[in-house]
Amino acid sequence: MTLDEIDNRINRATTFYLLNTLGCLLAFLTILSCSSEQEVGKKPNIIIILADDMGYGDLSCYNVEAKFQTPHIDRLASEGMLFTDAHSPSAVCTPTRYSILTGRYAWRSRLKKWVLWEWDSPLIEPEHTTLAKFLQQQNYTTAAIGKWHLGWNWPTMDSVTAKEVNGENVDYNQPILGGPLSYGFDYYFGDDVPNFPPYTFIENDRVVKVPTKDKPDTMFGKAGKMASGWKLENVMPSITEKAVTYIRDQKNSTDQPFFLYFALTAPHTPIVPTLDFKDKSTVGLYGDFVLEVDWSVGQLVEALEQSGQRENTIIFFTSDNGSPARDGTDQSGAIGSVMTNFGHYPNGNLRGLKADIWEGGHRVPFMVSGNNGIKKGQVNDDLVSSIDLYQTIADLLKTPFPGDEKAQEDSYSILSLLKGKEDDALKNRSLIHHSGTGVFAIRKGSWKLILSDISGGFSDNLNPNGYGIVTEGQLYNLENDFGENENLYDTRPDKVAELKSLLADIH
Repeated sequence: MTLDEIDNRINRATTFYLLNTLGCLLAFLTILSCSSEQEVGKKPNIIIILADDMGYGDLSCYNVEAKFQTPHIDRLASEGMLFTDAHSPSAVCTPTRYSILTGRYAWRSRLKKWVLWEWDSPLIEPEHTTLAKFLQQQNYTTAAIGKWHLGWNWPTMDSVTAKEVNGENVDYNQPILGGPLSYGFDYYFGDDVPNFPPYTFIENDRVVKVPTKDKPDTMFGKAGKMASGWKLENVMPSITEKAVTYIRDQKNSTDQPFFLYFALTAPHTPIVPTLDFKDKSTVGLYGDFVLEVDWSVGQLVEALEQSGQRENTIIFFTSDNGSPARDGTDQSGAIGSVMTNFGHYPNGNLRGLKADIWEGGHRVPFMVSGNNGIKKGQVNDDLVSSIDLYQTIADLLKTPFPGDEKAQEDSYSILSLLKGKEDDALKNRSLIHHSGTGVFAIRKGSWKLILSDISGGFSDNLNPNGYGIVTEGQLYNLENDFGENENLYDTRPDKVAELKSLLADIH
């Protein structure tokens, strides 16, 4: 072989090698580009954490005068957006839970006041597409862990309903239908309501342990059956452990995004912090229980971080209503006792308590933390509600709603706010408030009209005279009167008429 032939072969080999290398590089870059696009387009995991009876002033990120710190929830606020004018759809819990999962005000359902009681049937109408069902349709795996309190179809051993005989005839060998699995959740674990029978955990549609004993009178809660070894103080650690396990399992078991609805049972009665939290808050058992809530939130965030899922998870944190401010005496305490006995104001400087139509009944902590364009470390003063979660999540996923025309009918998307943008539609929105006894109020801008001369909640028990208000209703300008002290009902008939007409249109 001549030198020229050798040179030609070397040149051809070199050219082939360079082309082959370039091809491999281009292929690698293509794969990397596709991978990046897939990662960018990947649907986020979604967690809703719903505290139970936690007030606007219970968290140190809201209350500069707080007597204790809530570092884990404060961190959520600092890593996301904190809202100062956020509201639960009702001043009591069952209707708020209904609204979060349906995007509808609960007064549109059969429940016109207060909550569901033990052994009641399901509240959510089967024809409505819940948020969980909607997310299932978007290929999410879904779980509800904690407090349900939206009713079940309790199986009985005869033709008598469980409600008629306080659950004495429930057949615990049969599945309990009409619960979370019937409304779009793939998995459920919880105790339904910690102060209602049956006192046992339910997993999916079966009790974990059959309740065979009568609840002792010394234990807080309604009379009924209890599983052997049941302890109220074990509820919060147990549901937290299940939530943490669920989060970790999602990393290992599936490529689907997940939706976790984590409904805490605290700081609602029974106020039963574990030994790890007793005497840690300096404001009694109630404050200790708030610290346990903060710990629970921290456990979930830590599980996300350790499993590498935090970057693609959006967390919504809020409460189902304001606090009744009980101090924890006998696992409960008198309404307002944590204020009088410890100087802690769970609802901050707001007027009113849980169940009230005043701000303390329904203005609640609300924050959103995650990536996906959500601004970090910002405080937002726009009027929002947890009823908006449904529409916001659908907007986030850029997915149209299913054909159910009544799904999310009262829900607004706040995604533009989360991305730091102004939203004229939200600024012009109206929001309806609803008390425990069914008193209505409507909010538009800074104006709030209450269609009653009383609060319609717990505060009426403390002052039956309605704080001296004797007019037909109440009208406040919250911009100048955050504490709802100056009733303008008689002096601004124009504004009263305007808001009454608006409420009638929505109702």
